[in-house]
Amino acid sequence: MKRFIIGTTALSLLTAGAAAAQVAATATTDLNFRADPNGQAEIIDVIASGDSVDVLRCAEEASWCEVSHGGQTGWVYSEYLSSEHEGAPVIVAENPSVLSVETVVIEKDKLEPVLGLGTMGAIAGGIVGGPIGAVAGGVIGSGAGSTVDVKPEVVTYVRENPVEPIYLNGEVVVGATVPQEVVLTPVPDAEYEYLYVNGVPAVVDPSSRTIVTIVR
Repeated sequence: MKRFIIGTTALSLLTAGAAAAQVAATATTDLNFRADPNGQAEIIDVIASGDSVDVLRCAEEASWCEVSHGGQTGWVYSEYLSSEHEGAPVIVAENPSVLSVETVVIEKDKLEPVLGLGTMGAIAGGIVGGPIGAVAGGVIGSGAGSTVDVKPEVVTYVRENPVEPIYLNGEVVVGATVPQEVVLTPVPDAEYEYLYVNGVPAVVDPSSRTIVTIVR
């Protein structure tokens, strides 16, 4: 495993003379493909659950990895990337050295930007859970973190009634849990509530605080 230091002006550049080893991995859920290694960064695209990517390198101090997908390069939250080691599926975020993935040190202001936060700011803790456990069971694809069939009128209401955006550590995926301290907004005449988090609207089951669908 090779280790490099990446500054704020060199996130897209490999250290001179170093060859990046690419590791094949699979998205275990629909996964935001971002321009930088943090949950506030621009979403370039969405990598569909079950799609393959090439992992180029990973942040040493956070669960973000730079990957190549569909002819583009960007960053994804690697808790939701699965690779294979000795015939068994493993979570990329937990096994960069085992997978011989290159690691880089990224400056804190790239990992934890403060500009553009809503009035709630950055909440202590973050989004947890999601389809991570599916990796251990070898379940990757539509069965992992499947979207609930939310009525179109709920989606329309959420899209047309934005609320103050907030930022949470982690990534917004179906099946993940929103912290208790985050205030959710009810959808009239529906069983769901919602929030705008990390750049996307998310519909939540208030009884479990689980994200049931993401409004794209």
